[in-house]
Amino acid sequence: MPLDGAIGPASADFVSRAIKRAARDKAQLVIVRMDTPGGLDTSMRALIKDILASPVPVATFVAPSGSRAASAGTFILYASHIAAMAPGTNLGAASPVAIGAAAPKQEKGDKKDSSPDPAETMNRKVTNDAVAYIRGLAEMRGRNADWAERAVREAVSLSAQQALKLKVIDHVALDVPDLLKKLNKADAPVVEVEVDWRTKVLAVITNPSIAYIMILVGIYALIFEFMNPGLVLPGVVGAICLLLALYAFHLLPVNYAGLALILLGIAFMVAEAFLPAFGSLGVGGLIAFVIGSVILVDEAEMPGFEIPYTLIAGVAVASAAFLFFVIGMAVRNRRRPVVTGREYLIWAAAEALEDFDAEGWARVQGESWRVRSAAPVRKGQRLRVRSMDGLVLTVEVEP
Repeated sequence: MPLDGAIGPASADFVSRAIKRAARDKAQLVIVRMDTPGGLDTSMRALIKDILASPVPVATFVAPSGSRAASAGTFILYASHIAAMAPGTNLGAASPVAIGAAAPKQEKGDKKDSSPDPAETMNRKVTNDAVAYIRGLAEMRGRNADWAERAVREAVSLSAQQALKLKVIDHVALDVPDLLKKLNKADAPVVEVEVDWRTKVLAVITNPSIAYIMILVGIYALIFEFMNPGLVLPGVVGAICLLLALYAFHLLPVNYAGLALILLGIAFMVAEAFLPAFGSLGVGGLIAFVIGSVILVDEAEMPGFEIPYTLIAGVAVASAAFLFFVIGMAVRNRRRPVVTGREYLIWAAAEALEDFDAEGWARVQGESWRVRSAAPVRKGQRLRVRSMDGLVLTVEVEP
């Protein structure tokens, strides 16, 4: 089975289902052909749990030439029953991204601050946790645990031949048939598991940029539906997009403070269209929206899954334009006086076309209407419409 690109919920789900299928079909071996720059820590750990629990041996093969098993890929390689690489591939650089930020340098002559730096403490905790994890995997599989620790602490890398020499991997093979030959399984039938539609759809949904756009489309569609009840389609589209985005955010390391800021920003920009805040709500909402978008996804946990700043800027401008102009126009239209229908006739001026005591005819807005009056009316007298009962208007005589 192929495992290409950043490791996320979609790839972890794909490998998990493939391993279960191999166990169900009583396969001799599962080969994961891997080329990854790393990925999401939670997805990596879920994938490794499936490998460790697999009743079928799992061979992770970094191939073809030019591929890599960086960061999370190194952990997966160490966890596999068999680790192999093709010539011209590499592994390593397994340091957690969160420890990449350098500590501030201390100037000469400055007093040393004895208080612990919270960021440094957290980085140390993350690093030690990763070291203990990969050393445990190395000891379980009888691989080089010391180099595994260096890969985490120092972000070192190895080529395929160096990895074989240092007993980090078990084999170097040209391709899958060559690997099977070295494993004495050259005659075994090979079934290739293709990436299915479910994995492709899940990969699209769990892309933070797509999830980010979907939640905004969902919110704006629902706002449009509430502003224009009865259209139905915006409400249906909005509900679907919102649910899919929330599902994606459930699988991703989302900063819920960022999500709350986005919602607060949208609420402020909508309020600007209704309240005479002279732009303060709109500007404040736009600032909250941009800050929330920037911190929405924890980039330290998701290398390769970041939301581009250009996308955030474009969406922020489009959101401001949509909320300020489209909703503003809708509100202004709703405030215009009614010019047709029942509401238009109430309190309209009328003129009696004949003398009558209870009911008669009068001209209202250029049309002849049957009218009813509690007082006697004379032809040409000015009247005012008070209510409407069917096609008969109740009027009163103007003083």
